[in-house]
Amino acid sequence: MTAQPVGTAHQRTIRVLLAEDQSMVREALAALLGLEGDIEVVVQVARGDEVLDAVRRTPVDVALLDIEMPGATGLEAAELLRAERPELKVVILTTFGRPGYLRRAMEAGAAGFLVKDAPAAQLADALRRVLRGERVIDPTLAVAALTEGANPLTERERAVLSAAAGGGTNAEIAAVLHLSHGTVRNYLSTAIQKTGARNRADAARIAHEKGWL
Repeated sequence: MTAQPVGTAHQRTIRVLLAEDQSMVREALAALLGLEGDIEVVVQVARGDEVLDAVRRTPVDVALLDIEMPGATGLEAAELLRAERPELKVVILTTFGRPGYLRRAMEAGAAGFLVKDAPAAQLADALRRVLRGERVIDPTLAVAALTEGANPLTERERAVLSAAAGGGTNAEIAAVLHLSHGTVRNYLSTAIQKTGARNRADAARIAHEKGWL
């Protein structure tokens, strides 16, 4: 009878879904995680709106999500997973270390939040820790989020400001969001005041940089 290596006899492989729109980054992350004896990337997707269908088809333990993806953001995908697969652990991995993103990730039920320049060993350890029930957050981002404070924009103000960032007129924004022209103008005015911006374009820039949109 062949003896099992010490410490690996009952080790269970962590099955990971990796969502990242940049193929080179996605493949590199999958390769690095694959070097870990207890981690396997079993499914990869390039769009945020493919995440939910992917976990329906393939059993996974952890969803590792980028934030900025076509179709849906990682934060939006995390919210969908929380609603349908509340037992699934979600870790957000992003290039953009914005405090607002961290707060929104936690609100979406994410168990971890790391930036992409973290060492691969740290990412692998984070996956193991979230499966043990821990919450893993980049310490620098955690401090920044506490210093920055909560997002001052309401859900409606965020929606209007996001639409305005695309360059649409008030009338166009009103039509898309099914609001009156005056309501759009009021939301934009409030958003400009809350962000301390000069105009709506500046407000959208500030809000985006802080991770509020």
